[in-house]
Amino acid sequence: MNRLLAATGNPVVADFSHDQWWVWLVKAVLLLVFLLVSVLIAIWFERRVVGRMQLRPGPNVHGPLGLLQSLADAMKLLVKEDINVRAADLLVYLVAPMVSVFCALLTYAVIPMGPEVNFFGVHTPLQLTDFPVAVLYILACTSVGVYGIVLGGWSSGSTYPLLGSVRSTAQVISYELAMGLSLVSVFIVAGSMSTSQIVDSQTRVWWFLPLIPAFILYVVSMVGETNRLPFDLPEAEGELVGGYTTEYSSMKFAWFFLAEYINMLNVSAVATTLFLGGWRAPWPISAIGDGYFNQGYWPLAWFVVKVWLLMFFFVWVRGTLLRFRYDQFMKLGWKVLIPAALVVVVIVSVSQAIAKFGTISFGVYRTWLMVFAGVVVVGAVISMFLPERKKPGAPPSAKPTAFDAFADGFPVPPLPGQVLPPSPRAARRVATPVEASVAIASGPTTTEEEPRG
Repeated sequence: MNRLLAATGNPVVADFSHDQWWVWLVKAVLLLVFLLVSVLIAIWFERRVVGRMQLRPGPNVHGPLGLLQSLADAMKLLVKEDINVRAADLLVYLVAPMVSVFCALLTYAVIPMGPEVNFFGVHTPLQLTDFPVAVLYILACTSVGVYGIVLGGWSSGSTYPLLGSVRSTAQVISYELAMGLSLVSVFIVAGSMSTSQIVDSQTRVWWFLPLIPAFILYVVSMVGETNRLPFDLPEAEGELVGGYTTEYSSMKFAWFFLAEYINMLNVSAVATTLFLGGWRAPWPISAIGDGYFNQGYWPLAWFVVKVWLLMFFFVWVRGTLLRFRYDQFMKLGWKVLIPAALVVVVIVSVSQAIAKFGTISFGVYRTWLMVFAGVVVVGAVISMFLPERKKPGAPPSAKPTAFDAFADGFPVPPLPGQVLPPSPRAARRVATPVEASVAIASGPTTTEEEPRG
């Protein structure tokens, strides 16, 4: 493949000089079909895997092994009655799901899925396009995509969707910082932000091996970035009904659902490209036949296998972990991931400087620096689960104030320092048998329920 020097001087490995307009069009259509089919398979795959983990069959009726279940669900959402909320800002309410989906569809444009191949008589890479700052383009698309969630929650005119959208804003700020810092380590060792160049730099070693602390940070951040368990706080059914999707139905809800699964494929593809060698075959398969399995259309298979291994990780995490509390979620992002990512960036920068300008053995320095980075990351994760020291508060009042839970017409829990009035039913339990029989004979009191007639 030819190396094209961009205006910035960064090498871009992929050569698109032979591409014509119809090649771009066919590639774009194939990428769209690949993503839509992958989403249908991912929904079926997740249900089957979680079902097996929970000792139940999962979908097994529609089609062999339930393979047509996802298609049936998609058709159900397509023909379901479409309801618009009266209190919603209608234009923003309708546009928000489209923003999420369109931004999710843009990422794969710069993902290299294979080397240069013979594509209907034209020699072209298995990639739609590439440029020197392709990874920054990916981060920009994911950042704009969250606007769909924010606008959808705000425009619904309801409290719970608004809370879910605000949580999504905090989540993308917290976890995209950690994700971006974990990718900086790859930029330093690869010397480029071009996706094709990063794949080309992993000919000898995949970057997840020397950069395993950064890889761990990226994997945790990508789960938080996609609003998946245990970080699905914007949707949190137990507290927010359904979060930002509460007021959406039919195809508008399906668009949000589609965007979530496409984003899972996106972050899996980015992890594959930047840390797992991209489309390159794993060793020792890559050494067979002088790199035969790294030529032609074979690399497309290796790329898909790596992406689906990461998709299995998403499902595995969902089936095994519980949802974080919101304070734990924010503590993990700001007190653990971001400081650990900064430490890893500094360590990688120092190691690269020693390798380039130093006279001391680079291998020894890199080994010890990576061990130190690993200890920092593990220590930061452990510190998250240690209980915090609570400051001594004011002494409790000698006599708690009585609290009427039904003062506003609906029951609310008491605040600290307030107690509910004693229950007549509890007083009847502790009474003597004679007193209890007298109370029963006298009939219900005014505080009891009315008899059901």
